Amino acid sequence: MTGRIPASSSSLDPAIAARLKRDADGLIPAVAQQYDTGEVLMVGWMDDEALHRTLTTGRCTYYSRSRQEYWVKGDTSGHVQHVKSVALDCDADTLLVKVDQVGPACHTGTRTCFDSGNLPLG
Repeated sequence: MTGRIPASSSSLDPAIAARLKRDADGLIPAVAQQYDTGEVLMVGWMDDEALHRTLTTGRCTYYSRSRQEYWVKGDTSGHVQHVKSVALDCDADTLLVKVDQVGPACHTGTRTCFDSGNLPLG
């Protein structure tokens, strides 16, 4: 977890931080959903600081587990996510971020990270 900002030094509202159930690395999954169609676009990870930045800037900030750094969706690709709302699920262990997605959401260039087709049932 080198380079991560500890939750205790985050600027996240303490009332919000107290509700979150994070994994062992201090992260919580964040599902990005197109606000007007309900289309699920992608899943990223946030810690307290990434959530704080998302709530205060109106742009989705995620924490890269592989690079151990923050990244703002669209800063390099131009495929920005404008935040419309953020909700915490009933178990307080997942975020739902409703966004207005500009361009593809997936790093492969597709609209959503879930365009590869359904898996067979049964």
